[in-house]
Amino acid sequence: MGVFRPGRARSLVLAMLALILVCTVYLYWSPTSASSTVSVVPSTAFEVPLAERQKDFWKALQPIIERHNPNCPSPEKLDDASGLHFDPTNDQPRPDLTRMSEENVKSMELAHAAFLEDVKHAEKDLKPVHTPGKRGLVSTAGATYLPVFVSSLRMLRRAGSTLPVEVFMKDAGEYEKRVCSEVLPMLNAQCLVLGDVVGKSVIEHYQLKIFAVLFSSFEEIVWMDADCFPLGKPEDLLDSDPFKSNGLVTWPDFWASSASPLYYKISRQEATPMTVRQSSETGIFLVSKKTHMLSLLLAAYYNYYGPSHYFRLLSQGGPGEGDKETFLQAAAATGAPFYAVSERVQAIGHSTKNGLSGSAMAQSDPREDFALTTKDKWRTKDPAVAPPPPIFFVHANYPKFNPGDNVFGSNWETSPTLKARRRFGQDAERAYWEEIKWVTCHLEGSFKSWEHKAGLCVRVEEYWHNVFAETHNDDPKFTQDG
Repeated sequence: MGVFRPGRARSLVLAMLALILVCTVYLYWSPTSASSTVSVVPSTAFEVPLAERQKDFWKALQPIIERHNPNCPSPEKLDDASGLHFDPTNDQPRPDLTRMSEENVKSMELAHAAFLEDVKHAEKDLKPVHTPGKRGLVSTAGATYLPVFVSSLRMLRRAGSTLPVEVFMKDAGEYEKRVCSEVLPMLNAQCLVLGDVVGKSVIEHYQLKIFAVLFSSFEEIVWMDADCFPLGKPEDLLDSDPFKSNGLVTWPDFWASSASPLYYKISRQEATPMTVRQSSETGIFLVSKKTHMLSLLLAAYYNYYGPSHYFRLLSQGGPGEGDKETFLQAAAATGAPFYAVSERVQAIGHSTKNGLSGSAMAQSDPREDFALTTKDKWRTKDPAVAPPPPIFFVHANYPKFNPGDNVFGSNWETSPTLKARRRFGQDAERAYWEEIKWVTCHLEGSFKSWEHKAGLCVRVEEYWHNVFAETHNDDPKFTQDG
């Protein structure tokens, strides 16, 4: 009988673990169709630091984007599209308010097609940034948006979410050391600086979103703007349809699509009927890089040339023109699947004699919307076919809920108004202000944009006392846990 040797046994165990690791290495890309995929090499994300992966990816992608520039003047604006509300029963003509010569349209069409072909065959260079199988929430925030983001982050944790979070700043000037090194890590969030990857003055404002997604370490992403917050756990959406069967989920804006007919020519698509879906509101979306890398690369192309060409073609001056249409349209142009939530966005805010004074946008649970539409029940056409799905996300976009800015203007000290308890399942406004109060009174001296603004905690506490102090004091759901 052999003699047991602990050292030998330990070596055998380590060898077996190494063999298991090699055998289970995750292959980054599993193409589903030639028209909607891009090949990349197997991931070595666990070997190379994130910052190096980001820089290598950008070093490979930027020359491809610039090699296929539109090579023509910006589209000519005849007029701006008006904010027409979406009507699924009225197949009105698509707005046609942009002019380009046939030569320039052809130039953009050829550049668009060549870009797609180039990235499809960039196997050796476009190595993945993300860690396979990793999921998390991504956002951008800086300057006056950073306090807003921290309140939203606390709402995320209040909802029970444990998703890791990456928040991107535009450049080093927006990086705030105390917040990034002390405050956010306590909430399982970290700061990243886009300027460290792409350099200065390359990407601006609305263009930040797509590059934050591409440079994130997550494969499955919940995107939330800094002024959005969930009422449930977003990771539950990643485990359910419509995300699992589509890989991209978007939510609607109030408006009908205003994409130019010229865009469809350039991207070699049939123009979508005006009755099919609303325009997009991309304060929130879900996306998988495993299934949608090609469409995300095309969205990056649209954003890179957005200010000069594509933003105009995709919105024609309609409300919120910017990156909002680039994600869904890029998926459509590459033949990738997507699910556009059909339930209308709900405006919520303070009622005044003249209507709504300030408002937020309430977006519905996509799982229940999907369950209805797969049974051919469309509440956009007939609201009586089913009760409305519950609200899942709130985009508190106007005004921005930053006590250091103008949130107390325009008669906001009136009364709480998010009283659609049946769809919200809670007093969302009170919960949000509870987190705003915590952030203001615990971190008043932490944010650069608050450096010369005294008395913010006192102001918020006064507002809280006047509006909320006497409400729901006996409801443990709304107890502040600090």
